[in-house]
Amino acid sequence: MDPRRVIAKRAEDLAPAVPYVRGWAEAKRATDALAEQLQALGLDSDFLGLKADVNVFGDGLVCLGAIRSETAQLLTEAIATGLALEMAASDAAFPNTSAA
Repeated sequence: MDPRRVIAKRAEDLAPAVPYVRGWAEAKRATDALAEQLQALGLDSDFLGLKADVNVFGDGLVCLGAIRSETAQLLTEAIATGLALEMAASDAAFPNTSAA
């Protein structure tokens, strides 16, 4: 089951009523944003297969390409660190006032 249609077939034979350009453009913006962050982390050279694509439904897709396991681990750690910092900032901005 693929409710988000992520594994749907790539669009190769185009259908007239499907908004492929809109989907691809959204994927391109997301791909560019991700590429910028990967470059800031020094991981851009590990994502040589990074590209925008579109599936048969016109959904934009960001393809990461094959990456080394070490790269996946570094990306996981970067995401976890970012989430921890975001949670800490949220806690600092909205301290728990329900404790009596």
